[in-house]
Amino acid sequence: MSVRSFENHSPQLGNRVFIDPSALVLGQVTIGDDSSVWPMTTIRGDVHSISIGSKTSVQDGCVLHVTHAGPYNPEGHKLVIGDNVTIGHKAMIHGCIIESNCLIGMGAVIMDDAIIHSNVILGANSLVPPGRKLEGGFLWVGSPARKIRPLTEEEIRFFQYSANNYVKLKDRHLAE
Repeated sequence: MSVRSFENHSPQLGNRVFIDPSALVLGQVTIGDDSSVWPMTTIRGDVHSISIGSKTSVQDGCVLHVTHAGPYNPEGHKLVIGDNVTIGHKAMIHGCIIESNCLIGMGAVIMDDAIIHSNVILGANSLVPPGRKLEGGFLWVGSPARKIRPLTEEEIRFFQYSANNYVKLKDRHLAE
């Protein structure tokens, strides 16, 4: 695996974290217990911080990055991802907040200063524009993402199932 320091910032990994050997985790990155980072994913905290909670799975080919502080954005945009989040393959997540218990569909794009509240399913290939806030408890789809319907109790229970399923899978990989 490629876990690298950058300018005196080293990634901080919780207990039992799995990072595939083909993934890159760089700089100001914190990853919580039992989380997983799958093949060909890049998590690049070189110009601001990235925080990923516990039991969160970042699937193959994802790109997670941040925005630096500068004249057009004095504070920059860090990236914060909560617990029990499943991020689908090839998602692009940039300088935003994703609260806990969410499913981010494959190929989704979430841009700077967006907030995805807890208990959201964001459909595959959806786009969340800068500064957009997605209300919790709903399915959101499209480009730009729009609220479709409330989540069912079964869909809300799925967040924990998905998180636990990826914990079991990453444990099998760690055992190899």
